Amino acid sequence: MKKLTHFIAGQACEGRSGRYAEGFNPATGEVSSSIPLASPAEVDAAVAAARAAFPAWSEMPALKRARILFNFKTLLDKHQDELAALITAEHGKVFSDAKGEVVRGIEVVEFACAAPQLLKGQYTDQIGGGIDNWSMRQPLGVVAGITPFNFPMMVPCWMFPVALACGNTFILKPSERDPSVSLRLAELLTEAGLPDGVFNVVQGDKQAVDALIAHPDVEALSFVGSTPIAEYIYAEGTRRGKRVQALGGAKNHMVVMPDANLDQVTDALIGAAYGSAGERCMAISVAVAVGEVADTLIERLTPRVRALVIKNGMEADAEMGPLVTAQHRAKVVGYIEDGVAAGAKLVVDGREQAFAGKGFFLGGTLFDQVTPQMNIYREEIFGPVLCVVRVPDFAAAVELINAHEFANGVACFTSDGGIARAFARQIKVGMVGINVPIPVPMAWHSFGGWKRSLFGDHHAYGEEGVRFYTRYKSVMQRWPDSIDKGAEFTMPVAK
Repeated sequence: MKKLTHFIAGQACEGRSGRYAEGFNPATGEVSSSIPLASPAEVDAAVAAARAAFPAWSEMPALKRARILFNFKTLLDKHQDELAALITAEHGKVFSDAKGEVVRGIEVVEFACAAPQLLKGQYTDQIGGGIDNWSMRQPLGVVAGITPFNFPMMVPCWMFPVALACGNTFILKPSERDPSVSLRLAELLTEAGLPDGVFNVVQGDKQAVDALIAHPDVEALSFVGSTPIAEYIYAEGTRRGKRVQALGGAKNHMVVMPDANLDQVTDALIGAAYGSAGERCMAISVAVAVGEVADTLIERLTPRVRALVIKNGMEADAEMGPLVTAQHRAKVVGYIEDGVAAGAKLVVDGREQAFAGKGFFLGGTLFDQVTPQMNIYREEIFGPVLCVVRVPDFAAAVELINAHEFANGVACFTSDGGIARAFARQIKVGMVGINVPIPVPMAWHSFGGWKRSLFGDHHAYGEEGVRFYTRYKSVMQRWPDSIDKGAEFTMPVAK
């Protein structure tokens, strides 16, 4: 059994709180690691290390910071398989999916390597009276990231590469369910030449999160996870004057128009609903069948869901692995039971599938005749459960989606350009796919939803991330020989 650590001021640090959590291998159900849960004192130590490292790191030229990140990116390329294997061992997702996560994380690091260009200000010569005006973006200071279990590498990479490129120092509080990748990232950053204290990892639970929120030297907080926790972190952080970016839950719909290519639709739904056992904030969990397409869609989906290859994610032919913990599996099973009790038609029951061993496996589940009043429609299940909702026309589909409290991602499959354009303009959701089931923006764009899927003013990574991790400053300058004698009592204007 592995005994994990914190990573503070450039070195691994054993936990001193006396509190530990058990880490599991989801494919076997066995305890695989002991994870220290930080006390406020240990959080204080990490913040102190980051604060001490900030002056030198923030004054380092952006080009030199970018070179360290480029070294880091090169190391990540070399260690892709190792990082993916760590993810599969602790999260359970299939190895190929884990490798995809690693690549998407590396892409944000690659984006952050453009720090000299990203941090360029604007300059205006001679705005009037011998005065020049320019702008600059400066780092915030010590910032923290609190990340979820479902993407233990990619989501931290949404945060810290951009924060570091901008000149901040960083404290990562990863999920206690799969924290090993975070420690390996810290080691690779050190190998890349990152100075001690610039990047720190603190393992922990709510006690560590509350300590980061309350700490006076933490300037900003980034969070990805469930909406109740996002609301809590946003409220508590902003109440203390911190800048907060909190990405919450989702209930992502895919509209299937009658003119859509149903072969493509079926493939897209199987991958988007059941990939990573549905434990994705951008997973499609609701198929909105428009008009008479519903019966045919159910006919095509049913055998595909039943035929999913579900096993240990390290096996080459695995299409879906286990859920992350026994508790989470029980929660998803509870939603299936609730859907049956509410009157939804259970077409494929994932509870009936038998699995070898003691892992946290659950088969794919498919519901038909789901209505907007049901819990399985309204709430985020975060498991391998797909709900089909039937609507009469395109307008009803748009109205259904826009009425939902979550607005993270959405997709529409159609062959009609007019429908596609209308959908993109009318839908009130942050990320939209047209014949693309999971429209996660690339690293040089930005990720984030609307409504109760995002709390804060900035989306993650991309140029929005640069804005979040910097303060804007405007400078006006003129020299003594251009200054007229005498006081001026009117509003300055261009002359």
